[in-house]
Parts: sequence; C-alpha cells; structure tokens
Amino acid sequence: MIDAVIDLSHHNGTNLGFAAAGGSGILGVIHKATQGLSNVDPIYQTNKAAIRAAGLLFGSYHFGDGSDGGAQAQAFLAIAAPAPHELVALDLERNPAGPSMTLDQARAFVIAIFAAIGKWPLLYSGHDLKDMLAGTADPVLSHCPLWLAQYGPTAVLPPGWSQWSLWQFTDGAIGHPVPVAGIGHCDRSRFAGDATALTALWASVSR
Repeated sequence: MIDAVIDLSHHNGTNLGFAAAGGSGILGVIHKATQGLSNVDPIYQTNKAAIRAAGLLFGSYHFGDGSDGGAQAQAFLAIAAPAPHELVALDLERNPAGPSMTLDQARAFVIAIFAAIGKWPLLYSGHDLKDMLAGTADPVLSHCPLWLAQYGPTAVLPPGWSQWSLWQFTDGAIGHPVPVAGIGHCDRSRFAGDATALTALWASVSR
C-alpha cells in the first residue's frame, strides 16, 4: 500500500514544486479542471503542464453541481482534453456555492464520459454518496471505480462497491500527515498496490 497520490486545485496556491513532490514519493496528481458548466480552475493548464513535465501521472477532475449532468461532462472534456493515460474523475459532494449534483445528474455525467472515452470515470465521494444511496447500490454509478473520501483509520464503503480504488484518507490536516515536498499540506490518497499497479489503475480510467 502506498500513499502516493495527491489532488489539488487553485486553493493550493501557485508555483508548486512537482519535481520535489515526485522525489518525495508522490507518483500521481489529480487536478481540478472544471466545476458546473462554466467554471474553470484558473491554474489548471499551468499545473497540468508542470505535472507532466515532472514525469508524474496526471489526472483531472470535475466538481459536479446541480446543472445538466451530460452538459457538464461535455464542458469538462472540452477543458480537460484528456490525452491517453490521463485519468478522469467526477467529484460528487455537496456544493457549498449552490445546488448540488443529484444521483440522476451524476449518472448522466458518467454515461457521457463513457460514451466519449470508452471507460467509466473514477468517482470521488464519501458520506454524501452514502447518504444519497440510502443503503441501495446504484446500477450505473457502481460501474465507476471508487475514489473514497473517508478521513480516519478505517475505509467504510458505500453500497455497490466491494473495494476502493483510491482512498483519500486526509485533507492534509486530519491525522497530522507530513507536508508533501514542494506542495505543503494537501489532500492525500492511498493506493492498495505498487507503482506498476497504480499505473494500471490510471489507464483503466483514461482514454
């Protein structure tokens, strides 16, 4: 098991040191690309280029809101423009700035991604997904590999998944993890395998 994946957005600041992060054991970075229909992370393109230049696995995620799910997927793909072996993910959680994405909208999003790239995207969520599912597995979303947000010592899975693919176990503060070299305190995720298996996971949710 390795703690080798971080996720970032413009809230983590600018002039980040991705080569230093890689030297400290980070293997992959998942960066926010879009939110809703028109919100684009202002440093997405800059950081994408820097992450790739550092030789790290790169992925992008979309933060879902309460607008049309299929249209959000198209907006995300237009900005993220994922190349082969660039992970894609949907962030499904409560939206503090307005209406939140529903299960129907999330289904529409992941179906549109599957139609575009032939793969189900990684699905990021935690307690919000568990609450929405209310104990019943979703026949569409359960196709997506799970990126579980569960801070604390134990990973508790929502119905529909028998395992997590990534486990975001800290936001950089909970559990008092050591800051990531070149980045600082940030969201960190665990992978139940080695570097070769992580690359295979990445490919499974990429073009």
